[in-house]
Amino acid sequence: IYNDYKNGTRNIKVRAEVNLPQIKEYTCSTFIGFPEKVPDIYRAEEFIKEFREFEKNDNFPNFIIMLLPNDHTSGTRPGLPTPRAAVADNDLALGKIVEAISHSKFWKETCILVTEDDPQAGLDHIDGHRTVGLVISPYTKRGEVVSTNYSQINMFRTIENILGIPPLNQFDLAAEPMTDCFTDQPDFTPYKALPNKIPLDELNPSLAEITGEQHYWAQKSIEQNLDDYDRIEEETFNKIIWHSVKGYDVPYPEIIEND
Repeated sequence: IYNDYKNGTRNIKVRAEVNLPQIKEYTCSTFIGFPEKVPDIYRAEEFIKEFREFEKNDNFPNFIIMLLPNDHTSGTRPGLPTPRAAVADNDLALGKIVEAISHSKFWKETCILVTEDDPQAGLDHIDGHRTVGLVISPYTKRGEVVSTNYSQINMFRTIENILGIPPLNQFDLAAEPMTDCFTDQPDFTPYKALPNKIPLDELNPSLAEITGEQHYWAQKSIEQNLDDYDRIEEETFNKIIWHSVKGYDVPYPEIIEND
């Protein structure tokens, strides 16, 4: 699929299936979520094509939900992109989307909020619940890391405030919007996407090419269900990614529980 996209041949047709008839007319038919076999840069291009029509017709929606799933990676399953290539694909796609929007006439009134559905128990030195949260707009505090303890419900409340809609339940009613991320002094400078440094077609080797621990974790990758989200064995998959990036001789971190 990536080669079909890269070569511009478009012999492979991608179509999204909508299970809820109520949202079918609001859904882009060529923008698909899972599986990860579809490159995120393809998804970005499909959005940008639709976005150009929004610009042309001056009908950009007030609210858009978009999924770029390839940062989940396919582990080290043979023949699919390496974890670092999958994340590079995800980063480049997001950058291209922000670049397109920030160079448009809609930029002055646009806010892009980016997060993960969950951190997939990907532990770091602070907490296993931490995950990325990006606020992108002319009214964002540029170049600042905000350490306020925000959760997904704070992001949800921020969206509600921007759209001027009331809270849906007691949880978002009690949540604070992400005000620490914003300023009243806008900077309308557009964003320029950075080129990827890792080849997007860097593929995992076949089982015949590898041995030992690398072979073991590649086999474990084959056993994972990658057709949809939340189908994998999280701890196993975290170990697969850890060893693929850190090295197969580097021990996986132990969890230290404090009383």
